[in-house]
Amino acid sequence: MKRKTTRNIILTVAVIAAAVAAVVLTGRKNQQREVIFETVAAGKGDVAKYVTATGTIEPVTEVQVGTQVSGIIDKLYADYNSIVKEGQLIAEMDKVTLESDLASAKASYQGSEAEYDYQKKNYERNVKLHEKGLVSDTDFELSEYNYRMAESAYNSSKAALAKAERNLGYATITSPIDGVVIDRAVEEGQTVAAGFETPTLFTIAADLTKMQVVADVDEADIGGVADGQRVTFTVDAFPDDVFEGRVEQIRLGSSSSTSSVTSTTTESVVTYEVVISADNPDLKLKPRLTANISIYTEEKPDVLSVPAKALRFTPVGGLMKKGTVINDCDGQWKVWTREGNTFTAHPVTVGLSDGINTEITGGIDDGTEVITEVRIVDNKAAKTGKPASFMPGPPR
Repeated sequence: MKRKTTRNIILTVAVIAAAVAAVVLTGRKNQQREVIFETVAAGKGDVAKYVTATGTIEPVTEVQVGTQVSGIIDKLYADYNSIVKEGQLIAEMDKVTLESDLASAKASYQGSEAEYDYQKKNYERNVKLHEKGLVSDTDFELSEYNYRMAESAYNSSKAALAKAERNLGYATITSPIDGVVIDRAVEEGQTVAAGFETPTLFTIAADLTKMQVVADVDEADIGGVADGQRVTFTVDAFPDDVFEGRVEQIRLGSSSSTSSVTSTTTESVVTYEVVISADNPDLKLKPRLTANISIYTEEKPDVLSVPAKALRFTPVGGLMKKGTVINDCDGQWKVWTREGNTFTAHPVTVGLSDGINTEITGGIDDGTEVITEVRIVDNKAAKTGKPASFMPGPPR
């Protein structure tokens, strides 16, 4: 009997000890974890919607200077970054062959001119004699034929002479505009051949203080882009600088590029070129730089807004303490406020959203503290230097 009583006492003590340990551990666990509700005050700010794209920096006016005659580059008078004026000599080609062609054309012209003058006078005499019946019809027709043939040869030689003079002029290459040389494609002594395509010698940009960005905008985004919209962009050369521009032109012609996705499947991407003007007073923007562009399709300055995540927050029952009161409401969009243990939902109407901030057009006032997210902080981890856990509000 004593043994049985002793066993019961031991079991009772063990159960009580386990219960006490459970209570202690639970209390410690609750002390180690803390639920924090982050809030932000609704306030005035700018909300904007934009599309992103990539493009290339280009001069507004860019001229490729070439030559229409074949030959050897004799002299170069301009180099990379040379500032040139309209009409300034920038290169000369070897003129020996062209001058010889001109001399030959002049000799041919002079001979055909003499023949033309002679046949013309002979024809004019025969006209008068034929009217008086002193020249046969055959002789008259022959003189007229010789005159017409001489006239044709004379006109042909005149055209050949003009062509030879023009070709000689092409050997002297001048700048067509005021600007700066951004590319030189030839060296002195190099032979260029003007066949089906005019060879490019220089590329001249008119004014590098005015640049343009030619951006490739995806077909899914082009519907919101319009002339005059504000643009910001960055370049890798100056990652801390944000440049401003405006949409100047939307080119109607689309371009399609095909990229291989798998060995048997291809995907075609259609883009449209959008031209953006940008000032470049300090010449930081260099031709051919790649620009990362944001085109603002819609902007609303100084409007009441809240973080977009505030509209996705919903109180989670498992995180609420005992005695918490949740006052929910109907509405497509709502934000939550907190006073002590009371959580209250407020139906709101929304406007423009950029994905980070959302315009509030009605339902709450400026300065209202709304809950944006809930965080669970592990105090033990914080003491040991480990990162605290984080849990955003679940989307509705």
